[in-house]
Amino acid sequence: MATVTAAMVKELRAATDAPMMDCKKVLVEADGDMKKAKELLKERGIAKAAKKADRVAAEGLVGYKMADDFSKAAIVEVNSETDFVAQNEGFQNLVKDTVEEIHKNEPADVAALNASAYGETFVETVTKIGEKIEVRRFAVMKAEATEAMNGYIHSNNRITVIVKAKCDSEKTAECMRDTLKQIAMHASAMKPTTLSYKDFDAEYVEGETKGRIEALKKENEELSRLGKPLKNVPKYISMMQLTDEVMAQAEADIKAELLAEGKPEKILDKIIPGKIARFILDNTLLDQEQALLDQQYVLDDKLTVAEAVEKAAKTYGGTAEITEFVRLEVGEGIEKKEDDFAAEVAAQMS
Repeated sequence: MATVTAAMVKELRAATDAPMMDCKKVLVEADGDMKKAKELLKERGIAKAAKKADRVAAEGLVGYKMADDFSKAAIVEVNSETDFVAQNEGFQNLVKDTVEEIHKNEPADVAALNASAYGETFVETVTKIGEKIEVRRFAVMKAEATEAMNGYIHSNNRITVIVKAKCDSEKTAECMRDTLKQIAMHASAMKPTTLSYKDFDAEYVEGETKGRIEALKKENEELSRLGKPLKNVPKYISMMQLTDEVMAQAEADIKAELLAEGKPEKILDKIIPGKIARFILDNTLLDQEQALLDQQYVLDDKLTVAEAVEKAAKTYGGTAEITEFVRLEVGEGIEKKEDDFAAEVAAQMS
């Protein structure tokens, strides 16, 4: 006789929404044959029309655990169908247990976690809660002695971040932990999607440039119609586009404008650097939105995140550079299904 596992019970329950004990009973009767077990449930009127597997789990919570010595961190996103269930103490404990398991045993991926002994425990807990619940994604990060690492979990338990930096010494790494917690808080609010503009694909940047410029032009048409100030339409949106040739031309244009305004040539060297900095700021909007290192730091918007980290390390007599970060936000990227109540009623009546 085939062994009926908790994972099999979970699969049948997800497909039929039948009670857990009924699922287990028919699986035993069907000797583990899933198709036959579904037929048995249908024959007995136990299987429900609404299939849990078709539902969208876009709510939930994140979990966060940092080792006492800051050498290892784990974060996880566990999804539920409703925010109501996410506030349930049983669900909250499940998230805590899951991040503890990930931190301790470091499964390779979600499939490995589900296939582990803990995976069966997870299934058993989920069946008691009675809603579609799943581990969507997780990350484990480790730090060497000369690497600083810290993280943050927001008070609503829906956003969590880990940040790691390479340092020149163990002393600097230890001193930089508080700064990295602040950077993690910055990332939770500013939603970077990548570390640096260098990570962008050239084709992606090109497409974004065209789209943003066209959108700004249309917006300016409306502003012009209303008699309001127009927005600046940049020629570029990323440092990836600001080649040596582009920057040389920008400097030449700035110099020409200053001379045309009647500025003495002997003071241009004092004015041009600030103008160049402004040109870069105006033409790197994509970087500022999506690349962590290139974003304006929320605690000092005169600095980028990269510059803020460099400055902090310098105060400790060392150097530091962020090399990695992971940010998880509940439901990010999941398309929620909109319920059509009228259509549902019509379907039942027919």
